[in-house]
Amino acid sequence: MSTRFKGAMVAIVTPFRNDKVDEKALKELIEFQINNGTDVIVPCGTTGESATLSHSEHERVLEITIEAVGGRIPVLAGTGSNSTEEALKLTRHARKVGADGALLITPYYNKPTQEGLFQHFQKIAVEVDIPIILYNVPGRTSVNMAPETVARLAELKNIVGIKEATGSLQQVSETIHLCPNDFAVISGDDFTTLPLLAVGGKGVISVTANIAPAEVSGLVDAFEAGNYPRARELHFKLWPLNNAMFLETNPIPVKIALSLMKKIAPELRLPLAPMSETNLKKLKQVLKEHKII
Repeated sequence: MSTRFKGAMVAIVTPFRNDKVDEKALKELIEFQINNGTDVIVPCGTTGESATLSHSEHERVLEITIEAVGGRIPVLAGTGSNSTEEALKLTRHARKVGADGALLITPYYNKPTQEGLFQHFQKIAVEVDIPIILYNVPGRTSVNMAPETVARLAELKNIVGIKEATGSLQQVSETIHLCPNDFAVISGDDFTTLPLLAVGGKGVISVTANIAPAEVSGLVDAFEAGNYPRARELHFKLWPLNNAMFLETNPIPVKIALSLMKKIAPELRLPLAPMSETNLKKLKQVLKEHKII
């Protein structure tokens, strides 16, 4: 099951217009991704502002995505929550509407123990028959899922991988070492894509791919083809863009970048605020240097 979730995967934004999901823009973004080599669409994650989507909006975004993709590439649905019951509900819906897999973040704010993390994911995996990718991002959640816990979870048949966003190659290497060969360890930080691939990772769930899908896809494809000089070249070409996507809290920069590309309206939901003028100037400069705008 893990072989479906590899390569260049985009953590796609949720476009808004007049504080409603812009369904037309979302469908156009999906076409832009597929036409530029993206391997998997990942809606309703952090970059998709899942924290401020209502349950009905969350479900609708996923339904639109599955419909627009039309089976051409897999859809990995963000269904995580800090409430196990809420995560179960979202994951059941994802399976019902035809998602290919579910991406589940470690519960945030609650600060569960390693045993609590294990039981949270085990319960969902047992109750919903869908491939599951774990998501470890302690910078957002205040809890780090240890490689030993990941290895325990990897023994469950439908837990098939993890999105690792610790930025630690030591932790990534230990996780890959402890888990089965067919367990997919995926970069959750654009700047670690190439290093993670080099130690056995399977790809990236990328923010930068929202604005530069061909380059992100090209990097992964070059590495997989053994063209390491080209992969390294693209790694450094993308470096300024990767940094620019985090000038402020994600997804503020990437949504503003997409608006400058005339693909979406520059709308965010509070508590995310518009970009500062200083950082906007820096963002525009990087986009111009890369001929994106």
